[in-house]
Amino acid sequence: MTTTTVRTQVGIVGAGPAGLWLAHLLAVAGIDSVVLERRSRVEIAATHRAGILEQGTVDLMAALGLDARMRAEGYAHHGIELRVAGEARRVDFADLVGRAVQLYPQQEVFSDLADGAAARGLDVRFEVADVAVHDLTSQAPSITFTDADGTPARLVCDFVAGCDGSRGIAKWAIPENVRTDHFREYPFGWFGILVEAPPSAPELIYAASDHGFALISQRTATTQRMYFQCDPTDRPDNWDDARIWDQLEACTAAPGFALTRGPIVDKTVIPMRSYVCEPMQHGRLFLAGDAGHTVPPTGAKGMNLAAGDVAVLARSLERFYRDGQHDLLDAYSATALARVWKAQHFSWWMTSMLHTHPGASTFDRRRQLGELDLVTTSRAGSTYLAEAYTGWPLIPTRPGFLDPDTALGAALASQLPAEAVTA
Repeated sequence: MTTTTVRTQVGIVGAGPAGLWLAHLLAVAGIDSVVLERRSRVEIAATHRAGILEQGTVDLMAALGLDARMRAEGYAHHGIELRVAGEARRVDFADLVGRAVQLYPQQEVFSDLADGAAARGLDVRFEVADVAVHDLTSQAPSITFTDADGTPARLVCDFVAGCDGSRGIAKWAIPENVRTDHFREYPFGWFGILVEAPPSAPELIYAASDHGFALISQRTATTQRMYFQCDPTDRPDNWDDARIWDQLEACTAAPGFALTRGPIVDKTVIPMRSYVCEPMQHGRLFLAGDAGHTVPPTGAKGMNLAAGDVAVLARSLERFYRDGQHDLLDAYSATALARVWKAQHFSWWMTSMLHTHPGASTFDRRRQLGELDLVTTSRAGSTYLAEAYTGWPLIPTRPGFLDPDTALGAALASQLPAEAVTA
């Protein structure tokens, strides 16, 4: 068959939140893109993932005009509860940092982005196959693929954005001799269940107990997501419903508290890993989201890091096309990784502080409880947790990024406090 050639400015591999956010931001800046995705839209929308959106990610959806359903159906949380040895200790985000987070599942974010892409006329191609990237160090990289109708195609572009997740092809296109894979695997995982029942509490509960860690989270008005610490090699079918509820009750026990029970409709075991690819760029390839890094879910950072990556990348591309300057592009990896490593530390810290570690001594456990006591009784300690949990600015506030004379600079700056824009 004859190969079809398509020309665009930015070729985007992956149509999850990272890829679609980038396509939207580029459209605001007047930059053309084509998004390629191997999965169907239905498959992605049916993949249920947790979603805690930082303040900056909520503001990004607002800047793109895609926040209406999120605000109507999501839940603003102004704090979290740390439960230490059965004692509830609330970290008040509103009081400490004047911000909040939004509970809104990732598949809903995807649906809003996909609907918005169709309304905006963006070129998003689902169910493509045989995707490969070529000539990344040239002035005209390309992506070959087979379109959904079986037609072989070549997408010729100026830049390639790898937004295809931790199992995608993009990061492996960075040669081994220039790529460092930073990896950490944790000695525990999460056993997760989806429960058909109304919320057990108005905000998330992070429980640290002698029986292990547990997280109680709302998904919708009628469903909850609950997790407890487990062996990462455990299997869902090793646990019947009675054993699951016994473990959750033991981990979350507190005076006057009871879990709201209901039918368990899903069980899964989630491994806990941290990963960073460095650098996050090679030639004209730029990684964003899970393609460049993953974090354990304890700190609720995964999807929010993707938002930060693409905000930086889109602004860097806007500067290149508008002003002919490539300084922000050259610095993309260093700029993105500065935020990524802060999030890696926070995610590691929350994970290490809250979980029971295999083989821990009495000293280790008492030190851990002392740390939790410090964080929850010190305003300085609680403020750090609140600041990190609700998120840092998506892009640097230094001159060059928040240029109000550019389309993206103005859009992103409008979502930040005045003191950040003028910093």
